[in-house]
Parts: sequence; structure tokens; C-alpha cells
Amino acid sequence: MSYLDAIIILAFFVLLCLTGFLASRGKNEKNDFLLNSRKTGLMLFIATNVSTWYGGILGVGEFTYQYGIVNWFTQGFPYYIFALLFALFFARKVRKASLFTIPERIEEIYGKKASLISALIVFILASPAPYILMSGVIIAKLFSLNLFLSMLISLIFILPFILKGGFKADLFTDVLQFFFMFLGFAILLIFAFFKLGAFGYLESGLPPSHLTLTGGMNPLYIFVWFLIALWTFVDPGFHQRCYSAKNEKTAFNGVIISILLWAFFDFLTTSTALYARAKFPSLEVPQWAYFTLAESILPHGLLGLFYAGIFATILSTLNSFIFISGTTFSLDFAKKLNLKNYSEKRFTKIGMIISSLLAVLLAYLFPSVINLWYIIGSVAIPGLIFAVIGAYFDKFRVNESLIILEMVLGTSASIVWIFIKKTIPYENLLSNIEPMIVGLFVSLLIHTFGILAKKR
Repeated sequence: MSYLDAIIILAFFVLLCLTGFLASRGKNEKNDFLLNSRKTGLMLFIATNVSTWYGGILGVGEFTYQYGIVNWFTQGFPYYIFALLFALFFARKVRKASLFTIPERIEEIYGKKASLISALIVFILASPAPYILMSGVIIAKLFSLNLFLSMLISLIFILPFILKGGFKADLFTDVLQFFFMFLGFAILLIFAFFKLGAFGYLESGLPPSHLTLTGGMNPLYIFVWFLIALWTFVDPGFHQRCYSAKNEKTAFNGVIISILLWAFFDFLTTSTALYARAKFPSLEVPQWAYFTLAESILPHGLLGLFYAGIFATILSTLNSFIFISGTTFSLDFAKKLNLKNYSEKRFTKIGMIISSLLAVLLAYLFPSVINLWYIIGSVAIPGLIFAVIGAYFDKFRVNESLIILEMVLGTSASIVWIFIKKTIPYENLLSNIEPMIVGLFVSLLIHTFGILAKKR
């Protein structure tokens, strides 16, 4: 990496911090700090929604490099479907509820105990650990630093302006990062197209399975990834953005337009990863596919812009998840303790610091992004999905005691199966059953019983 590229990367981080602090100026009361006073317009909504959804960019590159466009079929397409369903059935209802967090809605419908359990699940789901790890890994690679130190450096650039400006700072820095992430990958694809060739280059240089939707994978494996896309319904970022929208129409239109932009960004990221595989068919570390391709075809300066785009893709998710974790800690835990000196803003800031430090520790102990996603998704989604659906639709609602049982047993079943699965021989058919399927089955069983009991 040249000095010019390093300067561009540093300039991006400085610009990011300046944007965050400038957004924090002026009156910053509770509603402003937590949800931008519920006046987020369409363009701001789209920029923050799109950029927050793409933190796992290194995983996208690795998956596409190894298996081809099945990455899009499992990591992109199902999310469009569930995001569309969220827009059609949830976005307006969530905005109309005018709350701050998912557990607040759970409390309105199911009571305080259920709310506390859901708060713990959301706190796990919104852990910034995978994104702290990714940003740390990249900083360590580019600047030859220790991983732990690199993760702390990424926090040093993010925490100050988020602590000061809250959701407003998150919003406006996401706009900046939205611009950089699209610019970076557009530059890489344009250079790949003109320097390496068009579709014919990919067709001749890729294994045939890389250009098929399933990539030769087990249908059950693909089905599991479609189930994982249920994450969309319980994603605290989706709900938070809808709560902040200036009206129900903005929430609905914002999600719909976001889907189109996600599809375009998926085109950029999938295409460039395929070019990396065609040009470098035997990379020892597929995780670095984007970097290897960029370093081989981009001139200095533009290479720095691409690096900035990678950082923007990850950090836009990192700062959002840090803030969501902070609000969950403040509004869904600390507030319920009825502390004498309680303040939403102050305890949100405390929550962000606690969440960040826990995330660094978790990332250090489990230095695998895929493993972190696997554990977090498998544990959190089964215990929360049907409770959230029931919270917004009367027909799918069950009583408080059953929803508590469902959240506890659904989550526990996934955790238990994670450990059991490790003891099952690979050739055994049971080894193909993912923990999330077990957790979802338990939750669905209890929820179905509750609905039938209510009808009787």
C-alpha cells in the first residue's frame, strides 16, 4: 500500500469523525439523541438502511469466491423477499407504534417479564462483535498491527461521535459511508471489466458451478439460509429506522427503495468477487479476494478509495449496532430498575461502552466472523421471531406465559443443539440439521399450540 492510499484512508476516517461531530451540534434532547425526533426523511432513511445492512462484506467476498453466485441466491435474494414482506406488513405498523425498541412493543403486548427476556435476546442479536472483528482484521492487515490493538483503534474512531450525537450522528455518518461503499465497489468493477474482460472472461475462467444458482450445494443447506433471512423481521436496525421515520409512508417507501439498492450493491460485490476468482483461482485466504483483485488492477489513489469503501461498508453497520446495543441496555434494562438518577441519554452512552468492550472480548475469544454470525443468529432468531409477529398481528398472538416459555425454550433448544451437533458424526443425517431449525421448530410448536388454544 502506497503513502497516497494510506493518506486517503486516514482522510476518510477524519471525514467520518468530522461528519459525526457536526451532526451532533445544536439541541440534542432525548428524542433527538435516540431517534432524530422521529423526523428522518426518505433520503436519510434509505442511506442509513442500505449501509447498515452490509457489514459482512468480507464474508460475501469469501463465499462468492468459493462457491459463486449461490452466495447471492442465499445471502441476497431471500433477504429481498423478507424485506418486501417487512415493508408490506410491518413497516407502517412499526412506525405507527412510535416506540424506541422491540422489547418495548413486547412489553405492551406480553408484559414486563417477556420484555426483559426479549431485551436479552435483542442485546445478543445486536452485538457489534462481528463488525469490530472485521474492521480490526483489515486494520491489522493493512498496517501490520496486532489484532486486539486494531479492534480498539476502530472503536476510537467510532465511539466518540456516537457517544456525543447518538442516532443523529449515526444517520449522517451512514450517508457518508453509503457514498463511499458504492463508489469503492463501482470503481473496482469498472476496472475489472475494462482490464480483464466482460462476461466471457468470467465464463471461461470460473468453474461451471460458480454460475449456477445452487452452486451444487445441498438443497437443505440452501433452505437453512432462507430461514436465516427471517432475521429481517426481528432486526433491531429495521425497527429502529422505521420508528425514526417522519411518517408511515416514509418507512414503507424507504424499505422498498432500499431493496433495489441492495440488489445493485449485491451486483457490484458478487461480480467483483467472481472476477477475483477468475483471475486468482487458488487464493490461500479467500477472505481477501477483494483486496487481492483491487491491489492487482487499481492504481494508487483509487486503491485507497476502494479501501475506504470497504471500511465504510463495515463501519456503517458497526456504529449502528453499537448504538442499538446502547439503547437496549438503557431503555430495556436500566430503565426497568427504577434507578433514582436514571437518564435515557446517559445510560445509553454507558450501554454503548459496555457493549463495545464486551464485543471486543467476544471477538478476541472467537476470532471468526462466520462463527459469530452462526452463533448469534441461531440463538437469537428462534426465540424472538414469532413473538415479534404476534406483537403486531392479533391472529398470531398467544398469552404471556406461553410467549415466555417459547422465548426461553426456543433459544435454549438452539444452544443445546449447537453442542450436541459437535458430537454427531458427519456421515449421520442428524449432522445436517442446523441449530436454528431445532430452535424454530420448538418455538413454532409452542406458538401453534398457543394459537389453537386461543381459538378453542
